[in-house]
Amino acid sequence: MTLPAWMSHMVDAVSNTSAATFSGFLPPADGSARPSAVLLLFGERDGRPDVLLTERAHHLRRHAGQVSFPGGVIDPDDDGPVAAALREGAEETGLDIHGVDVVTTLPTLWIPVTNYAVTPVLAWWREPSPVSVADPQEVASVHRVPLDDLLDPVNRLQFRHPSGTVGPAFRIGDLWIWGFTAGVLARLFQVAGMERPWDRTRIRT
Repeated sequence: MTLPAWMSHMVDAVSNTSAATFSGFLPPADGSARPSAVLLLFGERDGRPDVLLTERAHHLRRHAGQVSFPGGVIDPDDDGPVAAALREGAEETGLDIHGVDVVTTLPTLWIPVTNYAVTPVLAWWREPSPVSVADPQEVASVHRVPLDDLLDPVNRLQFRHPSGTVGPAFRIGDLWIWGFTAGVLARLFQVAGMERPWDRTRIRT
């Protein structure tokens, strides 16, 4: 598998990281969390690295309207988190998974509010295919967001949840990225040495 230099560096940087590097929330030891997976799909368009993100449908009971990676619960028929992440990517965005090379999986993380144990699947979009809303019951919009926009200090800030927890966030045009998705991206950029200095005193509630 041939990866561009920037992604090869990212993969090398995260290859030996622990779950605690990405989140302070680790899955319960009793296995009660629901196994889930998300697809961290990185590609290039016009020579610019980007990542595939979706805006969840606004009528959903959980995480309505939030920007997220394609993904969901691992079904009994799925052969583990990789299969689940690819299936969800295809179902939500129309992604042609034959053009996707799975590179590695990150440590499984926990989303306490929904009790999901989420395995991020890191992949390279070797042959990009058209993507759009394939399932309007789940997805409101689909976006290929340039990494330059995510790394631009102007677009970075922190978000204060009503619970009082403060975490990283991104504002890209009309997209407001926070919560689990922002946390994974922020840590990934930090571990890979891609992060640029930004103003952590900017906090939105």
